[in-house]
Amino acid sequence: MSEYFNVADIFGEDVFTDKVMKERLPKKVYKQLRKTIEEGTELDLATADVIAAAMKDWAIEKGATHYTHWFQPLTGVTAEKHDSFITAPNPDGTVLVEFSGKELIKGEPDASSFPSGGLRATFEARGYTAWDCTSPVFVRKDAAGAILCIPTAFCSYTGEALDQKTPLLRSMEAINTQALRLLRLFGNTTSKKVVPSVGPEQEYFLVDEKKFLQRKDLIFTGRTLFGAMPPKGQELDDHYFGTIRQRIAAFMKDVNIELWKLGVTAKTQHNEVAPAQHELAPIYAEANVAVDHNQLVMQTLKRVACQHGMKCLLHEKPFAGVNGSGKHNNWSITTDDGINLLDPGKTPHENIQFLLVLTCILKAVDTHADLLRESAADPGNDHRLGANEAPPAIVSIFLGEQLQDVMAQLISTGAATHSIAGGVLETGVKTLPNLEKDATDRNRTSPFAFTGNKFEFRMVGSRDSIASPNIVLNTIVAEAFSEACDVLENAEDFEMAVHDLIKQYANEHQRIVFNGNGYSEEWVEEAARRGLPNIKSMVDAIPALITPKAVKLFGKFGVFTESELKSRVEIKYEAYAKAINIEAKAMIDIASKQIIPAVIKFTKSLADTINAVTAAGAEASVQAGMLKETSALLGETKAALDKLIDVTAQAGAMEEGRGQAVYFHDVVMAAMSELRAPVDKLEMIVDKDMWPMPSYGDLIFEV
Repeated sequence: MSEYFNVADIFGEDVFTDKVMKERLPKKVYKQLRKTIEEGTELDLATADVIAAAMKDWAIEKGATHYTHWFQPLTGVTAEKHDSFITAPNPDGTVLVEFSGKELIKGEPDASSFPSGGLRATFEARGYTAWDCTSPVFVRKDAAGAILCIPTAFCSYTGEALDQKTPLLRSMEAINTQALRLLRLFGNTTSKKVVPSVGPEQEYFLVDEKKFLQRKDLIFTGRTLFGAMPPKGQELDDHYFGTIRQRIAAFMKDVNIELWKLGVTAKTQHNEVAPAQHELAPIYAEANVAVDHNQLVMQTLKRVACQHGMKCLLHEKPFAGVNGSGKHNNWSITTDDGINLLDPGKTPHENIQFLLVLTCILKAVDTHADLLRESAADPGNDHRLGANEAPPAIVSIFLGEQLQDVMAQLISTGAATHSIAGGVLETGVKTLPNLEKDATDRNRTSPFAFTGNKFEFRMVGSRDSIASPNIVLNTIVAEAFSEACDVLENAEDFEMAVHDLIKQYANEHQRIVFNGNGYSEEWVEEAARRGLPNIKSMVDAIPALITPKAVKLFGKFGVFTESELKSRVEIKYEAYAKAINIEAKAMIDIASKQIIPAVIKFTKSLADTINAVTAAGAEASVQAGMLKETSALLGETKAALDKLIDVTAQAGAMEEGRGQAVYFHDVVMAAMSELRAPVDKLEMIVDKDMWPMPSYGDLIFEV
């Protein structure tokens, strides 16, 4: 591709878009597919055969030799099995190249080797992938060639969801149904569908590949398990929004090109707060498409980084002492005819529909704060949440000055009569224009913040699928809408009833609203007084999935069965234990085979120097002092290593489940910290040429 190009010319060129479908499908078939996409009607096999044939021809023209059902099992990453378009050899030695409607609609991957939490035994292997026709098919080009990728759901032979996509689609149906009920009460008869829209901001680190390969901890776990802070970190805030280095800029350019071809609306790119940290954000898309696109973003970041001699780190906390990475999940709900239910308008106090939607969301988040917290729980995120670099582990809502004032009026008088206006921001410089000022500021310490016409859920971890938080958001808001509609549909006086309901919800759930500094200790104390949960770790968050409240919620809307929830609890405990076990074993390996031998070599060098200096009749007190300090730290390291070996072995011998996960969190993690402390001190003493791995300074400042 030439250095300069028009984005519009390449955008979506590898996607089986609506435009491509309209061009390649018979009019009747196209209309039937659109009806299936928009209304969920079943697609008959004859129609699917026509679509599959057109899809195959289009993909082959783009160089595709294989197709795959691209799905999202409960591993946190995507999965795929490639099948070629070859179907059978001909007698003349040629082959048939075909793709049937049955192959398009359904696949049968082995379900026994994916996490199922007991839903499937090893000998119960059959699973099905089903085409999600609401998410566009695309051709992905990489070292394997060109592959036709068909986004699918993944379920077991007995119908249980074994993936992230199936419950997400169920939750989208739930909020669509309940939001339409609410809209009809307000006289809207034209909107036919309500869809949650999502825009996830993706943070990531880039490090040099050669240095990465010298760090076993990064290779095995995605984060540094040892490492002393360099003289400079992020104290000067000079990296944030700073000029992008040329090597990084070239990488970003290629990432954008790859994503644009796949129809991903990569919009914003910039340097983040920490050195070597960056961010990419797309434009909003329907929730299931946004989930698929975010998986493509993460895969593309990793693949293109390798092409540029770098490695992309998506771990939530790859480096201690500098900011980790998150994924801000911007969520709104819009109708098919363009109405954003979270748009307050210029006078929100008069927008009764918006106020009901808003107070329903207050109710939903307050009632199910534990579920929302759990949706962002993973081992890496435990290092971020509550650490004054990310939202606190306490879920609260930031409304801003304008909406907070409206809520205060509703609570105190039962009616809101005015809204704070935005006004004008005077710059004080004649050559600069005065700026229109928003009616409220933003709060970067809030985990769930209203930002104009959407909510920004800022807890999500950088490497996690955004499916889980959006499943929870969609479902808890659907419940709040449903309960509001149950009241209003039976009200004799609708206007009076809706005003009473808004006031009731605002009053009953005002404890969830907090506009102050979420990083402060005062807020932790205040949240406790309010009765808000402070769930500090993943192992503490997991039980929220199987409370009677959660089982009732997800069961009511058909998002999860109780057995599906129990399976996910089992999977999450197992995943946590395995992640910490790998980290502990990596620390043991690195300390035993690299760090302790390097330190011993350094002490021998010091001893040799002391002997030589002393033999020459010179003073060797400095060297002797260093040797004494190093030897003491070496002793601490060996003792901490022995302890970590012991507790890790004990953890591994335990039965899988909550008890094992809690032991890894409480005991093994503490032992890991005890081992790291003396090692990081040794790094500041031992000759750099003898230290067995690149330092933090090498990794984050030499990219």
